[in-house]
Amino acid sequence: MVSQFISPDKVKLLGDLDFDFPEGTHAIGRLDNFSEGLLILTTNKKVTKLLFQGEVPHKRTYVVQVLHQVQEESIQKLRDGIPIRIQGNIDWVTSPCQAEIISKPPSIFPADNELLDFIPNTWLSITLTEGKFHQVRKMVKALRHKCRRLIRVSIEDLQLEDLQPGQTKEIEEEVFFKLLKIENWK
Repeated sequence: MVSQFISPDKVKLLGDLDFDFPEGTHAIGRLDNFSEGLLILTTNKKVTKLLFQGEVPHKRTYVVQVLHQVQEESIQKLRDGIPIRIQGNIDWVTSPCQAEIISKPPSIFPADNELLDFIPNTWLSITLTEGKFHQVRKMVKALRHKCRRLIRVSIEDLQLEDLQPGQTKEIEEEVFFKLLKIENWK
């Protein structure tokens, strides 16, 4: 689904979920059409500025499935920072990040187009503190790997946990800001 409530296109929207969203609800740190996972919805207009434009960068962790086997030297390139092309045809070297090869997490909801077992693939965990347009996809592409699935599993200490696609979970505002490590939010 698209991470918005209104669209001129015939697509599934957040408003299609079985939840009575309060007026003024909007998405923070949206996901593109081909990504999955944790999406923050709030009525608090300050959250974007506090979370993504503050002095302290906030960590976002993704579980990524890529085609073919990823070698340790490629993981090190991700950790050190890798050149990618961002909007405006600008060459950008990503900030150092955390990256590792992982086993397929058991909590990951199977995709409709799950890869067959005989096609080689690798699962990665990548934690960033920056977020350029399609950055994770561009990072693995720079290593000559195709991103098959991209799932945001956390923003700071706010975890996706066992929420399934389309499910929502309300969090008290004080707990919400504590999990996101945002102080002085009042």
